[in-house]
Amino acid sequence: MSAALSSMTGFARTERHIGGMRLQLELKSVNGRGLDLRLRLAPGLEAAEIPLRQLLSKSLSRGSINLTATLTHISGPGAVRLNEAALATVLAAIKTVQSEVTTELPRPEGILALPGVMELDEGGAATDEDERIRLVLECASEAITRLQAARRQEGAAIAAVLQGHLDTIASLAQRAETHPARSRAAIAAKLDEQLVALRQDTSLPQDRLAQEALLLATKADIQEELDRLSAHVAAARKLIAEGGPVGRRLDFLAQEFNREANTLCSKANAVDLTAIGLDLKAVIDQLREQVQNVE
Repeated sequence: MSAALSSMTGFARTERHIGGMRLQLELKSVNGRGLDLRLRLAPGLEAAEIPLRQLLSKSLSRGSINLTATLTHISGPGAVRLNEAALATVLAAIKTVQSEVTTELPRPEGILALPGVMELDEGGAATDEDERIRLVLECASEAITRLQAARRQEGAAIAAVLQGHLDTIASLAQRAETHPARSRAAIAAKLDEQLVALRQDTSLPQDRLAQEALLLATKADIQEELDRLSAHVAAARKLIAEGGPVGRRLDFLAQEFNREANTLCSKANAVDLTAIGLDLKAVIDQLREQVQNVE
């Protein structure tokens, strides 16, 4: 069974309870050339960063991914308590400074405002680091599953648009294939006209005239470009059917489509064929625009 085509855009949110705290985790994904991971973790969750990066790298192949994990109290802020060990350390440091420099003792509120002296009682929140990491990873796994589902849903919509563009490219190529200007008689008449102009240049040596005639004959034939367009359409359809992370290969094909359309325009021996080539370039630009969002 082939994998579904996925977009690089999506959003997911999950949550868990950690003791008296609520863990909320959000995943946002947008287009990216590779896999770019940006994590913002609440204080106390820093140890989960490396396992989270490993999990995301294993689950996603492309996109700019933003993960935000926050912790909030379920029933409002807990009680504030004094960290006596931290206070003792601060007071000892103050005495050391006073023995070296004459200075006034800081005011009590200033001491209490120092980091770590006062702590928030988390009301029974889990403090075991391994348990927190486990819950964060569990929450992230669920969010990744939801994000992947959202990306596949958008990918299905993109696949339908891409198939429509490929249908248009195939139709335009067929119009070029059957255009009257591509008949033997039309090409021969155009070549005769150009050769007459070349022969009027008396300074042109015969061997150079033969080379120019061969070049004109080669340029008059767009069959090679039409064959390659047809092959590229088939290859693109196959990649879409395969699904999975095929965005880079589709982007390469879009560049190849554009190259063939440019060559067709330069070789066209009739205004109508040039118009078909320009229409091809327009729809190929639309195709490539959509491809940029494919994983």
